[in-house]
Amino acid sequence: MSAAAPLPSRSYTAPVDPPIRLTQPQGSRSGLVVSSPHSGAEYPADFRDMSRLDPVTLRKSEDAFVHELVAAAPGLGAPLLEALFPRAYCDPNREPYELDPAMFSDPLPGHVTTRSSKIAAGLGTIAKVVAGGQEIYRDKLPFAEAERRVETLWRPYHGALRQLLDTAHQTAGAALLLDCHSMPSVGGANMPDHGQRRADMVLGDFHGVSCPGRLVDRVEAYLRERGFGVARNKPYAGGFITQHYTRREAGFHTLQIEINRDLYMDEVKIERNAGFERVRAAMTGLIELLAGSATPAFLNA
Repeated sequence: MSAAAPLPSRSYTAPVDPPIRLTQPQGSRSGLVVSSPHSGAEYPADFRDMSRLDPVTLRKSEDAFVHELVAAAPGLGAPLLEALFPRAYCDPNREPYELDPAMFSDPLPGHVTTRSSKIAAGLGTIAKVVAGGQEIYRDKLPFAEAERRVETLWRPYHGALRQLLDTAHQTAGAALLLDCHSMPSVGGANMPDHGQRRADMVLGDFHGVSCPGRLVDRVEAYLRERGFGVARNKPYAGGFITQHYTRREAGFHTLQIEINRDLYMDEVKIERNAGFERVRAAMTGLIELLAGSATPAFLNA
């Protein structure tokens, strides 16, 4: 796990308050935790003013409606954590300070990571572009703006996620995080699969590192039985969350799932389509399957 950046000396008012929504199970708990870090849709007014993009284009990076697809989780014994802030504003699937210096009007402190593949693609903690490569901002930002977003949005999300995983581990003897995302149906200009049609579902286990292969086999078989095409780790193997919360030797496992957006939504209008209920039903069954698999006997064997 990477070291946390030092806390700022000043305090900030949260631009999205509350920054997260946590729905706990009503009955017995499993070792499963479900997270949706990119489905937030509360766009602060000052962000819209800073942006050169229209409101719909600004939502291109959003994993719209994913939290609805997995809403059955609490009823199946798994807490559901959602970010309410949009990833284009602050991305919780990055290091706390993974920033492009060219975006800022003042020098960045030494604890900031300024080079990574995500930064190069314009998709750091504070994104430079939305999906498809269109630049977000009219002008450069002060570093204090990035700090405000990280401290009031990123940190609460990760504080809650860590606590949920610790509780799941204490309850069940092992913890499994299902990190839920959606992806454009075709690879974008800043992606290695540019112009290519993507699979229905992509399972990311960081190339066999973040959870047992038999778990991924079980998930893939379940999805294929329901008519979905499945790929592993291409083009998404897992981001910061998948890597950061994996400690298999201690009983902490993670699996990322990416759902092809045109299965359940109109990607241009950002509206649910006729396939929404099919995907939601499949995700409900998958959560039930994983809740039963989140045991030391299966995960730690």
